[in-house]
Amino acid sequence: MRNLDDYPFEIRPLSEEEGGGYLITYPDFNTCMSDGETIEEAISNGRDALTGMIESLEAWGHPVPAPNYGGASGKFVTRVPKSLHAALSARAKTEGVSLNTLVLTFIAEGIGQTKHQVAGKR
Repeated sequence: MRNLDDYPFEIRPLSEEEGGGYLITYPDFNTCMSDGETIEEAISNGRDALTGMIESLEAWGHPVPAPNYGGASGKFVTRVPKSLHAALSARAKTEGVSLNTLVLTFIAEGIGQTKHQVAGKR
């Protein structure tokens, strides 16, 4: 059984012309992508698409690529002030998600907004 969390993914905001929301792609599978109105929905839909992709490859007897992180471990540790940690923990509890999921969402949104803002200034 494969762990879908082992496969890296990329999320980017979709422009209004593209329908809005967010697009998720998996670099290890050049044709595996999905979207969603929110980052969380895009990730959920992306997991469904990745599951289908892997099942299809296996059913047809094709090799399933191993996760390739390009040298990144997918893990980093950072210290934050206790007050920020408490605020993030409270927000995660309110949202009904783990602290890691909440922080990942904030990072993904921040990267998407930064890329979108930079692209818009060109």
